[in-house]
Amino acid sequence: MERDRGDYDNREQARITRILNKLSQLYPEAGTALKYNNPFQLLIATILAAQCTDKRVNKVTERLFEKYKGPEDFAVADRRELEEDIRECGLFRNKSKNIIATSRILLEKHGGEVPSSFDELTKLPGVGRKTANVILANAFAIPAFAVDTHVYRLARRLGFSPKKDVYGVEKDLNEKIPESLWIKAHHWLIYHGRNVCRARNPLCDICTLKEDCPEYTKIHSTQ
Repeated sequence: MERDRGDYDNREQARITRILNKLSQLYPEAGTALKYNNPFQLLIATILAAQCTDKRVNKVTERLFEKYKGPEDFAVADRRELEEDIRECGLFRNKSKNIIATSRILLEKHGGEVPSSFDELTKLPGVGRKTANVILANAFAIPAFAVDTHVYRLARRLGFSPKKDVYGVEKDLNEKIPESLWIKAHHWLIYHGRNVCRARNPLCDICTLKEDCPEYTKIHSTQ
């Protein structure tokens, strides 16, 4: 039994390696679509990106960062005015409240700088696991695996994780993918989720991963 288990683990690791190699070839330049010039701008953009597209966020932040230069400006912003400034991103009342509160905390406790600690980041209003991991990976190049809707969907379809909770999926990804690839693999999965493995009507027939995809095998074995 131990030998059988070992053989399975080796085959599974080889399958995962093939998937990662193919994704790296498909999306060699993959990176965050959010536009920012410093960690603080990325933090604000990521808070705004909750239930909103990156494209729309970039449109809003292009104007926003001209008006508000840093946490000093956001901390003293008129909330109703800020709500109007970010209305296009949706959930604007809650997001404006979190942005102002977060900016004040950064000034009071962190010298106006965005902390590079997961624990400190998740203490900020509007910052959960996903946002914290996005900041760590993209602003500070600290290995972290942010699980958004695309990553969650592909992790389950590709057999990286059977878990139904985001944290469980994140843990499985961390265990099965080398830490040196966490940041890149996060972006690869997002790009593939947007371009091919869509939530609705995934383009399975043209997918270069289908030979190693359990979901594809399951669907076609029943047809």
